[in-house]
Amino acid sequence: MLDKLEFLEKRYAELNEKISDPEVMADMKEWQKLVKEHSDLEGIVTKYRELKEANGQLSDAKEMLKEKLDDDFKEMVKLELDELTERVEKLEEDLKLLLIPKDPNDDKNVIVEIRAGAGGDEAGIFAGNLFRMYARFAERQGWKYEVMSSSDQGIGGFKEVIFLIKGNGAYSKLKFESGVHRVQRVPDTESSGRIHTSTATVAVLPEVDDVDVDVNPADVRVDVYRSSGNGGQSVNTTDSAVRLTHVPTGIVVACQDEKSQLKNKDKAFKILKARIYDKMMEAQNAEIAQERKSQVGTGDRSAKIRTYNFPQGRITDHRINLTVYKLDAFLDGDITEMVESLITTHQAEKLQEVQG
Repeated sequence: MLDKLEFLEKRYAELNEKISDPEVMADMKEWQKLVKEHSDLEGIVTKYRELKEANGQLSDAKEMLKEKLDDDFKEMVKLELDELTERVEKLEEDLKLLLIPKDPNDDKNVIVEIRAGAGGDEAGIFAGNLFRMYARFAERQGWKYEVMSSSDQGIGGFKEVIFLIKGNGAYSKLKFESGVHRVQRVPDTESSGRIHTSTATVAVLPEVDDVDVDVNPADVRVDVYRSSGNGGQSVNTTDSAVRLTHVPTGIVVACQDEKSQLKNKDKAFKILKARIYDKMMEAQNAEIAQERKSQVGTGDRSAKIRTYNFPQGRITDHRINLTVYKLDAFLDGDITEMVESLITTHQAEKLQEVQG
């Protein structure tokens, strides 16, 4: 580990010089990449320097104990030695965690796509519940959210809703939400009290920019049409809705929530870029998954990841076998315990890989 840290400290020093070099700064894309690498290394290098300093103090204290000291002073040095030993151990553990390969998307905003699955109207209502849950979680984190596209089913739920959550570290906290969410409850329309099971799928995509994915406008077919939404008089009298088709991949995105064609087009391009990037990442991750299957971070959207059981008031995450009994609070956005447990499990898996 120390060899790796020594190398990273040298790399950090190199980057310090490069990002202030006018020639490097002339190439904005390259400069942005180097600035990000520098920023990613800063925490590791700072912690490593603290470790070197603590190790130096530890050596000094050990040397001092070899000398002839009076009893009181000797006890004081021993206490300091114990404290420094604990500090070195803590810094080493912190560094192990920092050396876990960082997901380059962790700091990004996210585009969340929720779609009603099996279960008819009840699945749409559940999709609406999940949308509110993530919106409330975003508010609790001090993040902003904005609906990009939606298709409601007219009874308080959604066939599909796509929204952007803007906040530092949004992807790092929400990336494990991708998958099939299942609900078990008695619908309001069910007179016999029979429990129904419905599903909704969630996809969490990092918002990407041109540095991450370059979409050639020539590869995108743009169709405009009249919105079918309930957005007021102007929605139905102008061709404000936009449909984008990315010809090489066949990905189609439609947006009609805004009255402005330009705004719909802008939102549709954001979603399109995120989906193209996700497709690229999926191909890479499939190769990695063949070598090693992560318990948490597979991102397989066909996998049932969580059950929301209303009669028992519980939520169970099947990947980490965690059950919490606070359904109302959970659906009101109090999902921090689950989110942190998923992150901790993932970090533990990665730590085993680094050490293994």
